Amino acid sequence: MIFRELELEGAYLIEPQRHEDDRGFFARTFCRRELAEQGIEFAVAQANLSSNRLPGTLRGMHYQTAPSEEAKIVRCARGAIHDVIVDIRPGSPTLGRHAVAELTADNRLALYVPPGFAHGFQSLAPDTDVFYLMSAFYAPEHAAGFRYDDPEVGIRWPLKVATVSEKDRELPPFRERAR
Repeated sequence: MIFRELELEGAYLIEPQRHEDDRGFFARTFCRRELAEQGIEFAVAQANLSSNRLPGTLRGMHYQTAPSEEAKIVRCARGAIHDVIVDIRPGSPTLGRHAVAELTADNRLALYVPPGFAHGFQSLAPDTDVFYLMSAFYAPEHAAGFRYDDPEVGIRWPLKVATVSEKDRELPPFRERAR
């Protein structure tokens, strides 16, 4: 696996290292040892699949509060997404800043989202499937988020928002997020 650190400390874009021959290729997409060599301790607690019918579907910005903070490894299994993470770590020099990655079924990239980051995405193609590995179990009492369109964070979504859940529309602004 090839790790490219993003501009937000601790976040990585992960590219599978391909071993090709006339049959196609083989690539490792998850390895605790290789993650640990990057300083990432990640034990899978659960795996999730998000299916998105329409381009422009928006999900986010989500995270879990203490003591249930979670790390994620996000991959687009079908279609394409504009994936966004926001640093919400108290005292971080990049608090409130975001980083973006385009994850597609064709580029096979994954995004490592450390604890202390909010996560959201917008589907760029019809029938897009997003697969997540999670380091913590979902804890509804610790589920939190903030508005995807908060001007203070300034995320530029590439498509007009086709659909967003009522829950996501009702999230508070970034400054009022749960900690």
